[in-house]
Amino acid sequence: MSKDWIAVADRSRCRIFAQETRYGPLQEVLDLVSSNGSLKNQEINSDRHGRAFDSSGQGRHAMSSSVDPASQEAIRFAKDVSTRLDAARKKGRFTQLYVIAEPRFLGHLRAAFNRPLQEVVAAEIDKDWTSQTSDQIRQRMRAALFG
Repeated sequence: MSKDWIAVADRSRCRIFAQETRYGPLQEVLDLVSSNGSLKNQEINSDRHGRAFDSSGQGRHAMSSSVDPASQEAIRFAKDVSTRLDAARKKGRFTQLYVIAEPRFLGHLRAAFNRPLQEVVAAEIDKDWTSQTSDQIRQRMRAALFG
């Protein structure tokens, strides 16, 4: 059982690492990939918007959704990540969580985290490091958090 977990995420991937000690190596414990996270709006939703009549008058106009499909997919993925992390927290697999995510996805994660999960977040870094090696993540994280 490790004491710290580090979640490194963007809208299509979340890598979760365990760290036994503050200066110890990172060991990848989970790699979550969104099935539609890297797709563009046109690829997710290729259908045209429906049409509706104006509330007054004779005109018709296209209806649109309030959230674009790519953002909706990122929100769904953030909820999935949150559910997985909270299940691990409940099992006692970690006591502290460090969250490193690209800025927009970090906002989605914050919104998806419940209060108990928010309480174990030790720090957040708004960077996209998903393509970095575990050693690079460890070095950058140490520099960002501890100077």
